[in-house]
Amino acid sequence: MREEMSVKGKTFMAIAALAAAAGLVVTGAASAGGGGAETKVTIKAPGGDVFGKVKSPRARCVGDRVVKAFRVKGAPGGGNDVRIGTDNADEDGDWSVGQPGNLDGKRVYAKAKAIQRCRGDRSRVIVAG
Repeated sequence: MREEMSVKGKTFMAIAALAAAAGLVVTGAASAGGGGAETKVTIKAPGGDVFGKVKSPRARCVGDRVVKAFRVKGAPGGGNDVRIGTDNADEDGDWSVGQPGNLDGKRVYAKAKAIQRCRGDRSRVIVAG
């Protein structure tokens, strides 16, 4: 009887250990996806110039950050938006794609993808001009 309890006890402990390990894996994956320093991307487009700023409390999330600017076709982020330029933010977070054609009256936005320990962000959609 004691040996039978021991087998049941070992089985229970093994199952409990596996469940705990699975919980750690799920928690680790969730924190990796949602973790990192907050990042904010802004955009302005007066007179044809498209530029903005990357902001974050963590300096490594600002300088040299890749920012892509898009012209909206349909719903923003719907997969058919047209990339109008790409730039790397300077150490102050400033970025610019210059004057990528006639954008007056067109809807535009910018985004920076998440990088290690930094969240990604998409600016609000604005009307250029």
